[in-house]
Amino acid sequence: MDFFPIFLKIKNKQILVVGGGEVACRKVDLLLKAHANITVVSPILHPHLQMLLEQQLITHIDQPYQSSQLSGADQVWATTDSAELNHQIYHDANALKIWTNVVDDPKFCDFITPSMVDRSPIHIAISSGGASPVLVRYLRERLETYLPQNLSLVATFSGKQRQRIKQHFTTIDERRKFWEQFFRLTAVENAHTNEELEIAFQQLLAEKNDCSGNIYLIETGHDPELLSLKALRLMQQSEYVLYHDDVADVFIDLCRRDADRERCDHKNIQALTENLVQQGVRVCILATKDNHRPGIKKYCTSHNGIFVPIFG
Repeated sequence: MDFFPIFLKIKNKQILVVGGGEVACRKVDLLLKAHANITVVSPILHPHLQMLLEQQLITHIDQPYQSSQLSGADQVWATTDSAELNHQIYHDANALKIWTNVVDDPKFCDFITPSMVDRSPIHIAISSGGASPVLVRYLRERLETYLPQNLSLVATFSGKQRQRIKQHFTTIDERRKFWEQFFRLTAVENAHTNEELEIAFQQLLAEKNDCSGNIYLIETGHDPELLSLKALRLMQQSEYVLYHDDVADVFIDLCRRDADRERCDHKNIQALTENLVQQGVRVCILATKDNHRPGIKKYCTSHNGIFVPIFG
């Protein structure tokens, strides 16, 4: 991992952008969305930057770059069309321990900007570390088509219910299970207004929520792309993952990130599962087609569990 993925809060931070061309325009527009205090250093300003200056949205230093201009900056962007100058800016800023980005030059970057999917307050960032920008753009386009257009509405609504939901559910586990059910409701997926979301919210609260444990037996193979959407959904819902020795790591990694994980064998799997289900935990058992014995499948179905074969 060449770059650690992180979201930075730059509201009211002092950001210095060196360069006044089209590249600077793109970066300044993004920085303004994050409410940064932006100073642009350039003898010549692009018309768009000139407009922002007239609107008092940015500050302008009408001079060529000088290292003294770095004083007080929290972050620096080098966007000039001179690689030599950009590298000099990078070295000057690094001497002052200021995070710097030289646009389109990852070797001279303390941080990089990913490709972003914006459904405020939801933001998804994708990066290849500069290795394949075209592939990253392709992935962003795929995500744009997959994510619902009302995601911003749903995220804003749910964020306002955090205190309200605590009055109904005392534990984090109960609240998490409620939200998992809520986000999967057809009414929520199709909602266009807060009123529609409120109706779905109240109806789900009025129902008796099932907080009991469950068993999901997921049959794996050698290719994770053969997993069904149902299998992936159940793997993401599970709070505890049991897996056999011959299950590839890629399948384990596809399970929810905060789930507990434990290696198991045929001798102890039923005892482990029984104990977890009694505690109200949703358990995912990962087993290869060649290695899951009929006894495990029978145990799963006899306890109202779900068996998801690799094909089917």
